[in-house]
Amino acid sequence: MFIPKPLRSLPPAQRRRLALLAFARSLATSLGLVALYYLAPLQQLEELSVPVPASLSVALLILAGVVTWQVFSITRADYPALRAAEALSVTTPLFLLLFAAAYFILAQDNPANFSSHTLTRTDTLYFTVSTFTTVGFGDITATSEAAHLIVTVQMLLDLLVLGLGFRLFLGAVRTGESRLSDASP
Repeated sequence: MFIPKPLRSLPPAQRRRLALLAFARSLATSLGLVALYYLAPLQQLEELSVPVPASLSVALLILAGVVTWQVFSITRADYPALRAAEALSVTTPLFLLLFAAAYFILAQDNPANFSSHTLTRTDTLYFTVSTFTTVGFGDITATSEAAHLIVTVQMLLDLLVLGLGFRLFLGAVRTGESRLSDASP
């Protein structure tokens, strides 16, 4: 049975190679998610009259499944800390892009949901990130009750992602490292 050495005990060149591979996978996944956001036929959801809260709820359930899978994979990884960094670099963009998609559909459904002109995908991504980072420049604001509710849900989930999400991944790293130290001779 192969038992990996702790990351900190590896030669610097091997640590750099592992970190570079993790970074490359993270970057590729994040870019793929952004490409999917820009290419996905989001207008079809609006045309099917799928309510935004319903589609967002399904998307958030999928995100919860992804997070659960990520936590499990961290605890089983040969290098849990690297795997956790990859998990964060996947789940954070996915979380933001889900809300950006919801805002885009909401804006397409009724441009009066927001204070600005008809919003593009870039506009809604910008709005999502400015809400997540609590910068909120005010150039785009939610104006309808439906938009206010979705923004409120995002802000509350932002707090959960920042607090609970990071703790969850950190706990998984500790579990994985404990598993590895118990398995080493």
